[in-house]
Amino acid sequence: MLDKFFKILLVFIPITLVAKYLDVSPLWVFIFSALAIIPIAKFIGEATEELTVYTGPALGGLLNATFGNATELIIGIFALQAGLIEVVKASITGSIIGNLLLVLGMSIFFGGLKREKQKFNVTAAKSAGSTLLLAVIALVIPAVFMLTSDGSTSYVIEELSVSVAVVMILVYIANLFFSLYTHKHLYTEDVGKYEARWSKTKSIVVLVISTIAVAVMSEILVGSIEPLVASFGWTELFIGVIFVAIIGNAAEHTSAITVAVKDKMDLSLQIAIGSATQIVMLVAPILVLVSLFFDTQMSLVFNTFELVAIIFSVFVVNSVIEDGESNWFEGLQLVMAYVIMAVAFFFHS
Repeated sequence: MLDKFFKILLVFIPITLVAKYLDVSPLWVFIFSALAIIPIAKFIGEATEELTVYTGPALGGLLNATFGNATELIIGIFALQAGLIEVVKASITGSIIGNLLLVLGMSIFFGGLKREKQKFNVTAAKSAGSTLLLAVIALVIPAVFMLTSDGSTSYVIEELSVSVAVVMILVYIANLFFSLYTHKHLYTEDVGKYEARWSKTKSIVVLVISTIAVAVMSEILVGSIEPLVASFGWTELFIGVIFVAIIGNAAEHTSAITVAVKDKMDLSLQIAIGSATQIVMLVAPILVLVSLFFDTQMSLVFNTFELVAIIFSVFVVNSVIEDGESNWFEGLQLVMAYVIMAVAFFFHS
């Protein structure tokens, strides 16, 4: 049923191209391109999973790291090219709080509706939580440095951001090594043996075509943001945190909820928390390094409101997963926390 829904959404690819050609309202171009990106992101994820069967867990883990958040990365690169630095930072914030509060919350809620509680591997969950805490430190330090250093210049901030970005990428590589080699038993227990449905050739072709398609749609999406801001008065912060973040993660959201309903909470946590970790430890640092090739460089200095939202999200999730059990009410609490933050971002100027 869900596969059919995603395939139906592919019709918005030609609709977006026609709307762009006919100079349709920026709002409709934004909506059409957003709907077009959702199924493409789904196919990128599917093709990556299929290739993992042929490549083995080591190279498969690297493929997942590379293409797992390819949509967010591509949208971010086009936004950087357009000089929309705040949209990029907001989408990073939105992806983190969206995965931790909305996705994980809905997964726990729907998974626990017909059960008294659900259990998961507390060691793996706490390891993921501690990695997120490190990520928060990496995001907080540049902002605190700028606030407390009187003589700080944009050059110093840029150098600090690049240094922190490199360290974060190294930590992410170490995290991959931890989950794929030294402690892989903590992460494979709930996955089971996966049988390939596609051939290797089909998987590669789908991955290449989907990546090109998401690049084209992302460029159109980003091009409609500034006219949208001018027409409706929505802030770049709100568009980035809510819309851009949800668009890029829609396919993963569906997967996390689906496996939670099947009582596979270990896998659901891997998808939700793993995606948030990947965004902050890999995608954000890569965007910082890529921005060096554009006119405007991106730093890792987020505004105070974004940082507070990220910090609260990480701490509330860590408090939920620390006992290795969850219930529907905890899921509802996470979702409500996301709603509160979304409303606050809407009114924040």
